[in-house]
Amino acid sequence: MRRRDFIALIGGAVAWPIRVGAQQPAGKIHRIGYLGSGSFAAVPHLDEAFRQGLHELGWVEGQNIVIDYRFAGGEFDRLPDLAAELVRLNVNIIVAGATPSSAAAKKATDTIPIVMIAAGDPVGVGLIKSLARPGGNVTGLSFSVGMETFGKGLELLKEAVPYARRVAVLSNPANPNQPLAISGISSAAKSLGVELQLLEARDGNQFGGAFEAMAKEHASALLVVADTIYINNRKRLVDLAAASRLPVAYGYKEHVEAGGLISYGPSLSDLWRRAAIFVDKILRGAKPADLPVEQPTKFELVINLKSAKALGLTIPPTMLARADEVIE
Repeated sequence: MRRRDFIALIGGAVAWPIRVGAQQPAGKIHRIGYLGSGSFAAVPHLDEAFRQGLHELGWVEGQNIVIDYRFAGGEFDRLPDLAAELVRLNVNIIVAGATPSSAAAKKATDTIPIVMIAAGDPVGVGLIKSLARPGGNVTGLSFSVGMETFGKGLELLKEAVPYARRVAVLSNPANPNQPLAISGISSAAKSLGVELQLLEARDGNQFGGAFEAMAKEHASALLVVADTIYINNRKRLVDLAAASRLPVAYGYKEHVEAGGLISYGPSLSDLWRRAAIFVDKILRGAKPADLPVEQPTKFELVINLKSAKALGLTIPPTMLARADEVIE
């Protein structure tokens, strides 16, 4: 097992120092609204990372903060109502996980501070004016450092599966971040000489049809674009890929931990932990408009050798040497 951090070269972010046990205003309870696109049960480690980050900064539930959770369970059309509920609760701040939640929170209020986490293209979808000067009431962390983040996944898939000439790409059209992702993947495909088969799935019920389309068009590999729906249904995706004997690259390492082949993307736990720093700054009086949006600084390449063996693949030693984690 080997690890190393991939440092983003575009818009490098610097995290504020963590102050363990920092003193908070006495006697005041701050109310934090947490808006999630998926479900708590699917990614409890992310909530744990966020709460741990708050704790390290001196914020403790029941003592000086209360967290009101609202999860859409993968049903994005529920997000506007859930965001409105948090606004009615008069929370002091809204923490929004991923692009759909951030967009819903932004539409629900232009006064309550919003800390977005892992928003794919915050400028492009209208959440902020710019990374350096977000303006308005939204700040936080983006998911990528540009469209090349998504193209990198295709490059790694091609390295692991050199015979791949036709690669299926599965994305969720309900996610406003998808155009950026597809653009990055298409650009990489041209340089790699790979033909793409673009497919969509809004929920787990549409996965079966997507895999049938891949088989019909003889796709030799699959790239799954990072999305809340896909991480919530990661076991089903991994099982369908195994049944189809299809090599797959994912945007989240959680898929590889569930049995997928490879993944490349930012560390979600790192982003959720760093979100606590933004919350701390705002609760202490900082304005979101004055806090530059940070990009990921920790990218992870994760490889599952057991899955590779099942597919009859030999992962190149040079690729294994670059991996942050190898599951055997």
